[in-house]
Amino acid sequence: MIHSLLVANRGEIARRIFRTCRELGIQTVAVHSDADADARHVHEADAAIRLPGDAPAETYLRGDLIVKAALAAGADAVHPGYGFLSENPGFARAVLDAGLVWVGPPPEAMAAMASKTRAKELMRTAGVPLLAPLRPEAATAADLPLLVKAAAGGGGRGMRVVRELAALPGEIAAASQEAASAFGDGEVFVEPYIERGRHIEVQVLADRHGTVWALGTRDCSLQRRHQKVIEESPAPHLGDELRETLHTAAVKAARAVDYTGAGTVEFLVSADGRPYFLEMNTRLQVEHPVTECVHGIDLVAHQIRIAEGERLAAEPPPASGHAVEARLYAEDPAREWQPQTGRLHRLAVPGGVRLDSGVTDGDTVTPYYDPMLAKAVAWAPTRSEALRRLAHALERARIHGPVTNRELLVRSLRHPDFAAARLDTGFYDRHLAELTAAEPRATGLSALAAALADSVGRSRFGGWRNVPSQPQTKTYRSEPDGTEHEVRYLLNPHNGGLTSENYPGVRTLAAARDRVILETDGVRRVFDVAVYDDSAVYVDSPLGAHAFTALPRFTDPAARTEPGSLLAPMPGTVVRIADGLAVGDTVVAGQPLLWLEAMKMEHRVTAPASGTLTALPAEPGHQVEVGALLAVVAAVSEET
Repeated sequence: MIHSLLVANRGEIARRIFRTCRELGIQTVAVHSDADADARHVHEADAAIRLPGDAPAETYLRGDLIVKAALAAGADAVHPGYGFLSENPGFARAVLDAGLVWVGPPPEAMAAMASKTRAKELMRTAGVPLLAPLRPEAATAADLPLLVKAAAGGGGRGMRVVRELAALPGEIAAASQEAASAFGDGEVFVEPYIERGRHIEVQVLADRHGTVWALGTRDCSLQRRHQKVIEESPAPHLGDELRETLHTAAVKAARAVDYTGAGTVEFLVSADGRPYFLEMNTRLQVEHPVTECVHGIDLVAHQIRIAEGERLAAEPPPASGHAVEARLYAEDPAREWQPQTGRLHRLAVPGGVRLDSGVTDGDTVTPYYDPMLAKAVAWAPTRSEALRRLAHALERARIHGPVTNRELLVRSLRHPDFAAARLDTGFYDRHLAELTAAEPRATGLSALAAALADSVGRSRFGGWRNVPSQPQTKTYRSEPDGTEHEVRYLLNPHNGGLTSENYPGVRTLAAARDRVILETDGVRRVFDVAVYDDSAVYVDSPLGAHAFTALPRFTDPAARTEPGSLLAPMPGTVVRIADGLAVGDTVVAGQPLLWLEAMKMEHRVTAPASGTLTALPAEPGHQVEVGALLAVVAAVSEET
């Protein structure tokens, strides 16, 4: 029996595992980096041990330190969670060699599936359908499009879609370099890229006595940069024959490597309904809650029981209803999914949905780890009800802090193609512009509400005047697009208490520091206003959530930057400079200059204009903050 369990992870998944441990009566041990010293998972554990440093490479990826921590805390088992060392067979062996229980599959099974090229060979032998890799030198135009993939790791790292044969060598080199940086293994392979394919996976659970469950299907087709955003179970519109084929193939895959514990077998299903094996994740998946909701089980509890030697029942529990999960990220989808950092002032999601989160009000989102704030999961008897319930909860959530993808999630769940289950991995390639388009009218009314609330908060008379006066003027910068909104208004007891040059026909029904009620075209709406640090303003209403920065009346001359300055759009690490690039070189607009790594993703930084590179202070390995100077390009016109 397991009495004390260390979770070799952080954030949301650590809290998720601790929750099950408490229900089973198991003591918990957390590990934490210096950046996570005050994190939620640290406070919730019975004991916690520091891993000195901030970056994953010196903390959560140090298997030797984690094993020592488990022994020092008196733990008798280790659960890896997902990410970090969860699929590292060497770490699993080290845990077992230390006399601890490993809550996961055998190291041999992990090793067999660790290399995607080796895994494909095993699956071919086991009779699992798959796409055959191509030799790059033998590829022809008829084989396009192609997909370059890292043999080790996942999460979209070391992955490139190639649509022109001439670009293949460069993309292979770039993918290999990224894979080596992310996984310590630069091996990549090339296979056909399936256009409009669906990403379907099967949850498997296997005990040590020969029983293997196939727990339904999940559709994870909505992805950005090959990383999942929205998942659901069961996968809609598959058909009984295809579903049975997937279940059978998943069980074959598990048996081929003598698998035990929880794992996921992933497939790509083509538009004509043919399934192809992608990979097997030898760990718990981020999206496991949708399977739990549909089958009414606790997968973490089953992992622990299997590690203790218990048997599974002959058949898995039946499925009921539909579940959908949305990953709430601190990122800006409209700007190439740039990760965001900063203080999370408030995170409140209405009841009726399951919320798995690693953060809470007042926490700081750092640049060191994945930008996921939470997973919101809704279950309902039907798919349409589950989608509606989740969209409604996200729409009404109060999320004050870094920019998030919340609006994208709501619009995605309500998009006609998603509602009709017309799903494939190119969904965001086709629809991102419409899903992130701004709504000026809604933003303007929210800025007006912010200005009115500010007036009430700053005047002991509530902003009201008995005689006409000059309009008051306030300026707000909309975040994250940077659009400025100048609000000119006059408060008086007449005309509903409001005269505005910007918003004719709008009446003020009530105004307080935290709530403004406006009537527009006969429609009454409530705007909730929250202000943090005097200038960060958040307005939530039926028209959506809007974030602003209140701008001072007079700008600071010192805030100017040199023309052509290229500033870091996010905190991160400079991982490489373009080959041969040096000060004095001529560059063209859009030319890649350097690459930043932030929150497990690589971001290409390009020249803002054509001209001459006059400064390049950035160096590989340097950690930079938002707004740090990376380079200066003197535009052609300025140089002339």
